Amino acid sequence: MKTLLELQALDLEIEAHKAREEEIPKQKDKIAVYRSRLSAELEERHKTCQDLALEQRELEHEIEHLQSQAAKYNQQLFSVKKNEEYQALLHEIDMLKKQVALKEERIIAIMMEADEAKVRLEEDKKRIAAELKELDRQAQEIDQELAETVAVRKGLEDKRGPAAEAVKPELLKKYVRIRGRKKTGPAVVALNGESCSGCHMHVRPQIVNELLAGEKVHSCSNCGRLLYHEPNVQDDLN
Repeated sequence: MKTLLELQALDLEIEAHKAREEEIPKQKDKIAVYRSRLSAELEERHKTCQDLALEQRELEHEIEHLQSQAAKYNQQLFSVKKNEEYQALLHEIDMLKKQVALKEERIIAIMMEADEAKVRLEEDKKRIAAELKELDRQAQEIDQELAETVAVRKGLEDKRGPAAEAVKPELLKKYVRIRGRKKTGPAVVALNGESCSGCHMHVRPQIVNELLAGEKVHSCSNCGRLLYHEPNVQDDLN
């Protein structure tokens, strides 16, 4: 039983490392999400600057069009003969000038917004670059941790063969069958008073007595795990 427990200790440790190997890469998923968020944030800052520049260009084109229209109306002033037409053209020219003035005011506001946006963009570039550098460092640590975990697990697996050979074939066969059925957790558990420490169900008195005496190997009738009396194993170790 002692050699079987040593094998089980190896298997449980291998199992724990395999579980860890599955969990460690998930940390990089979180890093990828954060990296994507930083990229989107920087892209948004760039877009703000681009949108302001685009709006300014469009306003400038609109002003050129309005000024061109006003110039045409000014030329027409020299050719009209009726006062009503003359006043109508003056009104149109005045309206065009007001539109130009409003758009020019907006351009001034855009230029101020653009200057502030460029300052924020440069600040964010520096901050995000530092954060990305830190994420790279964390990713390297995760890769290192995974590599170390894999190396330890492989070392344990190298020890498993000799450990399995030390167990009596019939006992090993039972153990492998139980492990295959349960997939995870111990297949061999200690007797706890008159109960199985695996499922906590009561064990028949005759089986308890035989386990205490160390005469036979028994399985729990409820969960199927192999049972042992811990003091007997301790005696084997001493």
